[in-house]
Amino acid sequence: MNNNKGRRNFIKKSAVIGLGATLSFDAVLPVVLNATGKPAVLGGRPLVGAPWPKWPIWNRETDEPLVLEALRSGVWSRAEKVTLFEKKWAALIGAKRALATVNGTNALITAVAQSDIGGGDEVILPPYTFIATLTAILNAGAMPVFADVNPDTFLIDPEAIKKKITSRTRAILPVHICGLPADMGAIMQISKEHNLVVIEDACQAWLAEIDHKKVGTFGHAGCFSFQNSKNLPIGEGGAIVSDDEAFMDRCVSYHNLGLPYGTASARPGSKLRLTEYQAAIGMVQMERLLPQTATRNENARYLVQQMKTIKGITPHTLTPGVTQAAYHLFPFKYDQRFFANLPRAQFLKALQAEGIPCSGGYMPLNDIKNLGNTFETKNYKKMYAASELSYERFKENNQCPKNETLCHEAVWLPQNVLLANKEAMDMIVSAIQKIQKNAAAIKKGTV
Repeated sequence: MNNNKGRRNFIKKSAVIGLGATLSFDAVLPVVLNATGKPAVLGGRPLVGAPWPKWPIWNRETDEPLVLEALRSGVWSRAEKVTLFEKKWAALIGAKRALATVNGTNALITAVAQSDIGGGDEVILPPYTFIATLTAILNAGAMPVFADVNPDTFLIDPEAIKKKITSRTRAILPVHICGLPADMGAIMQISKEHNLVVIEDACQAWLAEIDHKKVGTFGHAGCFSFQNSKNLPIGEGGAIVSDDEAFMDRCVSYHNLGLPYGTASARPGSKLRLTEYQAAIGMVQMERLLPQTATRNENARYLVQQMKTIKGITPHTLTPGVTQAAYHLFPFKYDQRFFANLPRAQFLKALQAEGIPCSGGYMPLNDIKNLGNTFETKNYKKMYAASELSYERFKENNQCPKNETLCHEAVWLPQNVLLANKEAMDMIVSAIQKIQKNAAAIKKGTV
């Protein structure tokens, strides 16, 4: 699922067992297998029959007045509602300022471009992320450098970052993938020691926290996405947050045709302004984000404890100090050796057949195919020596073996699943147990 369509359709198709309020799971006991009979993938009855919470959520009575007000005003381009949305988002995240953009990808592109990152610079990023992180670096003419992940957390490993720093390293782009906070304490220490810019890709990490401080506010800037599948859905949209006033002035200028703004003089720019009705949708959805985030975290904690009782299933580990995750996705690792060597693809198909939406997640972003023809473009040829533009050299220098393994073991559950109730979490565990009990038959294709 290393492409836009696949990742977004994955959550869109996850269609209510019930929108539970925040649940309390003080006593966590292992789920006892209550699913017997033929596996659904072999023609049996699916364990889950009711639909999962639909996404996005829209309530006509409470949600439409503000949007209709924006539409009927005739003021559709950026104006007061976008400014208000930015102020509300900055306050919620705990940043001095926020700038809304047309999407998260362009939030990243803007933040990188206005951090004085360009040709000849190296930028460190993880290989386990969406392609937009890489796009922002390539768009600036910089050279991406991949640092391996910690497979327990699914996140970039600070120790791997240290090994990739050279005299040309300009920035680190840590990604809070799946809404799980990266180790920002260690990353910011590395940044301080080497005088590096840190831009947090928090496009999947709304309201995630480390020691009660929101991600996106640790580095020099943080970027968020509000695409339709996201925990704060607008359809399309993004935002940059930062406490650096001069940097934010440059970002405002860049997103508005490069026109002067505040302390920022005219510059090469783009047109990335959010509309008024998008901002209205965003403010409506923002009202739900706090209680939904609490519910996702409560269910995720319960699910982690239950999954730990199943051999061959290893739920993610949160970075020390995390006080809240966003859980845009709930990731865990699957070891087929404990499932009669049933390949992951068959495990996913069997789990889906039982009524549990899931996917295998990302493929390695450090694959040279994701560079496209970047190294063959006129600009890159002018900025780099021919030896630096060898795809084979790039591949050799950007090996991430732990990520390679992770990409073949990972399983994702979408965020809307975590909005269901405790019984629904038990059904997920029971479905995995049912597959494990019948793994040999599923692999063979017969009961």
